Amino acid sequence: MANWNQEKKTDGTTPENADEEMAVAGSDAKPHTVSAPSDHAVKWLLPEKSRRYLAELFQGLRGDVTLLVFVKDGVNEPYNQFCSEFVSDLARISTKINPRFASLDSELAQKHAVRRSPTILVQPETYQIRFTGAPAGEEGKALIEAILMASSGESGLAEMSAKILDQLQEPRHAQVFVSPTCPYCPQQVVTAFRAAVQRPDLISAECVETGEHQDLALRFNVGAVPHTVINADHAMIGLVSEERFVAELLTLQSFEGSESPDGSAGHQGHSAPVDMDLLIIGGGPAGLTAAIYAARSGLRTMILEGKTVGGQIAVTPIVENYPGFSSVSGVALVEMMVEQARRYVQIVQGEPVQEVKIGRRVEALTEHGLYRARALLLATGASWRTLGVPGESELFGRGVSFCATCDGYLYKNRHVLVIGGGNTAVTNALYLKNLGASVGVIHRRDAFRAERQLVDALDKEHIPVYWNSVVEEILGTDAVQAVRIRNLHDGEASHIPTDGVFLAIGETANAGLARDIGLQLTSDGSIQVDDRMRTSHPRIYAAGDVTGGVRQIVTAVGQGSVAALSIFEDLSREG
Repeated sequence: MANWNQEKKTDGTTPENADEEMAVAGSDAKPHTVSAPSDHAVKWLLPEKSRRYLAELFQGLRGDVTLLVFVKDGVNEPYNQFCSEFVSDLARISTKINPRFASLDSELAQKHAVRRSPTILVQPETYQIRFTGAPAGEEGKALIEAILMASSGESGLAEMSAKILDQLQEPRHAQVFVSPTCPYCPQQVVTAFRAAVQRPDLISAECVETGEHQDLALRFNVGAVPHTVINADHAMIGLVSEERFVAELLTLQSFEGSESPDGSAGHQGHSAPVDMDLLIIGGGPAGLTAAIYAARSGLRTMILEGKTVGGQIAVTPIVENYPGFSSVSGVALVEMMVEQARRYVQIVQGEPVQEVKIGRRVEALTEHGLYRARALLLATGASWRTLGVPGESELFGRGVSFCATCDGYLYKNRHVLVIGGGNTAVTNALYLKNLGASVGVIHRRDAFRAERQLVDALDKEHIPVYWNSVVEEILGTDAVQAVRIRNLHDGEASHIPTDGVFLAIGETANAGLARDIGLQLTSDGSIQVDDRMRTSHPRIYAAGDVTGGVRQIVTAVGQGSVAALSIFEDLSREG
């Protein structure tokens, strides 16, 4: 069996709208009183909407599932209480969920090698799946997934991934380090849990909440999440595909997914292509909006998203300039968009498109299949721009980050620097300051490009700014220790000690697919479109950040609607 003692050394799937509904344990999950069937007042942790959703979801549970909760008085007390109330709520929602509670000092804790409070084990007599720390944020989704898998006894792994794990002959212990606000973390955790269900004889999987267990995060040099450690040695930084995850789990070697350990090319294929009217590549605001408009026009539509839906909104701490919301978290705004889109279309996550071919139909090839459509909309967004200085790539995930929402929790009571001068940079600095980090900003100009309201808030927080300065090197061995900057006016160089560097210096369009099929691009590498979102090739359209220009949520939403209506009109003329 796989060994939980490694700490000493150092078809059960969810419905398509699970992502937004399973954020059941976030910051808005407050105890409140409702009327229970017994007419006695019952105190619930979960909001009513989440309870209704879970009640419907749990109707599909096949077998009973045991959730074993370990706590120790006086250690992480608020999280202990959360775990106990959360699991109790789940048990009240479904009689197939059996809660058990034990002390960290009990023989049961010794039997299962549990040493941290709180800890949740899922079906511990069958599988080795655990949460080290309370699933009080985005990772709450992974607990629901684990319950569904344990109930069905099915991992839900793709056929190729299961074949890869069939070759495993030695124990593997996968620890996925997460933060409560990371939208990418649950998917990585679920992949680890799927592997543990597929091979319960050899694989154990653990979700570790970094904020509650910072000593573990420091031991494994976690500087960005999700951060996966296998057998306390091999590391994967960031969200990776399922096939790559299981390949590295098997080989303990870095694997990019071009060739599987069994020698195959890694493409599984479907028994038959999936046909539709419109295929949208990208699940950000442009793609989601286009899907709603296209489906309501009568077009059979599907979204393929390589990572998680929402795009960069999902990692935006606060949005204050979207009409209708004076202030809303990026995650909350994404959840509302996704919930609406899923009423009309299927959204396939974690399936990046590898190749696009244009014939009688537009064909998109992924690791798992072939999708054919009459028209294609590229809503692939943009990626963060890099500095291109020494130490940046070497220390990525070990102090260098692009995502304050994902990784900010790792830097409470530590010093960080934000690089940039636009809205994103200033918002990140304010967010990190609010988390308890000591923050400084480095900007190459003598004035911010950010909105006046954000700049005023930065001044009010007395966040220091290094004006007219550029980063020439990020210093550190195993983790960021300092940056070397140079003042552009007097040429003076200086070193600033820091624990983390958050980059917010602009974006570059994700136009690789467009380039591969020969679409016309602009001088900055964005996809060239007309005022109706048509590209240089018939039946190919683009919308959102990938087209350049003003990269704002409202712009992407507007372009998505225009693209969908253009596609409907063009396809209608074809008959």
